[in-house]
Formats: sequence, structure tokens, C-alpha cells
Amino acid sequence: MGNKPTASKKVKAAEKKPELLPNTWRNVVWDIRTKNNLKQSLQNYAPTIDSVPQARILLVGPVGAGKSSFFNSINSIFRDNIISEAETGYKGTSLTLKYRTFPVKAGQDGPPLSFLLCDTMGVEDIEYRGVNTEDIYSILKGHIPDNYTFNPVSPWQPADSQTKYQLSLADRIHCVVFVMDTKKLNAMQSETWLKLRKIQQKLDSYEVPLLVLLTQVDKACPHVEKNITNVYRSCYIKDLIYKVSDCVGIPVSQVFPVKNYSHEIALDTCCDILLLTAMQQMLNFADNYFDNFNNGTE
Repeated sequence: MGNKPTASKKVKAAEKKPELLPNTWRNVVWDIRTKNNLKQSLQNYAPTIDSVPQARILLVGPVGAGKSSFFNSINSIFRDNIISEAETGYKGTSLTLKYRTFPVKAGQDGPPLSFLLCDTMGVEDIEYRGVNTEDIYSILKGHIPDNYTFNPVSPWQPADSQTKYQLSLADRIHCVVFVMDTKKLNAMQSETWLKLRKIQQKLDSYEVPLLVLLTQVDKACPHVEKNITNVYRSCYIKDLIYKVSDCVGIPVSQVFPVKNYSHEIALDTCCDILLLTAMQQMLNFADNYFDNFNNGTE
């Protein structure tokens, strides 16, 4: 006779989570109308403070996490075809060496929308490699100009006149997004987490809102790779979202899974919905920052 399963094994078997939940834990209508409504909302967006022409969203994250790819993906949606304006890829070190502020246009020849996506050099786990956290602090204040070349060893130094004043609200960062590759979360070095936490502490002191973008969710879960609409039914993706929420110390509602465009040659409605939803929430949080500014909390 074979060995019968023990009671503990039965309990563990009973407690084992299904790979796919019977229902989604975030409600999303996966159709073209949802995409078009989100797209129109972003096209109509304007900061709640008249003196700020564009909300500035800063993307921060490890090398190869998908910061530049996110900009390319958002820009592709508004151009209605796949484009690659920001350099992407992974060669062991950051391809982004400069601070870049990327506008998104409403169509090929349309006007720029009222938000900027700001790209930085990647965060690395080795000291004096990757973006210097001091440079992130200067970006938050609005001091570092577009096309500034990062130097991991020597951060940007303000002129004597610049140390005495803070730039206008329009020049500052209004929302920060930590971008993380879902496949590499479990392998992220403690030094990388430490750098991100230092940045987060500065965000807290400046009262700048923080969101997290989880990229490559399709590569992390076969069910999502098969069908992107399974993203909020996947137990694995849900567990990762809650894990990141706990590690970073922000609510689950501020963590968004996305699939950036990489090898595709045509847009996909469901991918667009995830990307546009994340972008919409970034602008909502930027507006919260403006509200706090108006209320005199700064």
C-alpha cells in the first residue's frame, strides 16, 4: 500500500492558491471604449495650477527596468503606431546617461500634452555607478536642466546663487514613479533597495507623491503572457504587487502592472489600457501635489 497523505499535507494542499483567481481583484473593462476614454482624458489634462504648464513625472529605477520603454510606449499610443524615441535596451549598465524631459504629442503633428516624462540614469547596486542620489534630489528641486550628463562620482553642484533660492513650482518634480522589472524583483540587490529608500525619504520630506510601475508582467507569469487581461486574475502578479507595496511602504492602490512595447509592431488595446491607466494615476497624484501646494503644506 502507498503512503497516505498526512493531515498537514492535506491542509497545505487545501490552502494552495489557484494560479488564476475566479474573478479580477481590480475591475477593468478591456475594450476600445475604455482605451479611448483614457486617451481623451490624458489629452484633456491640464495641471490645476495655472502657473504650471506641464506636470513633471520623474521615472526612477534600476538599470533596464523599463523607464525609457514606458515613455516610448505612451508616446506610441498617442502617435497610433509603435515608435522608439528614447534609447532602450540593457547592456549591463545604464543606456540613459543624460537627464531627459520627454513631451508627449497628441498625434504626429499635434501639440504637446500637458505632462512631461522625465528619464534618469539607472539606479545601480554599486557605489559610484548609476545615478547619484544627490542628483535625484537636485532634479526634485528643479535645478538640473534637460540634457544634463550624469556623473555617478561627482553629482551636480549648484552655483552660489542657486543655493539661495528654490525654483518655481513649474520647474520642480510633481510625482515620482519607481519603475521595476517584475522578473527581476526577487534578484534586486539590497544596495539598490537602500538607494531607492534614500530617495523615498527625500520624497517624503518634500511631500512629493510616489507610485510604482511594475514592467514586463507578461514575462513574469505565463497566464498573463498568454492573455494580458489575466493580469488582475494572476495570483503570482497579485502577490508581487502586495510584496512591492509592503517593501516600499505605499498602498497597493499605488502599484501598477504594465507591459511596455518592445518587440511588437502594432498596438494592442489591452496593453494600452494598462499603460494609460498608470499614466492617468500619475497625473492624479501630481494634482494632489498641486492641491497640497495650494493649501500651504509646503
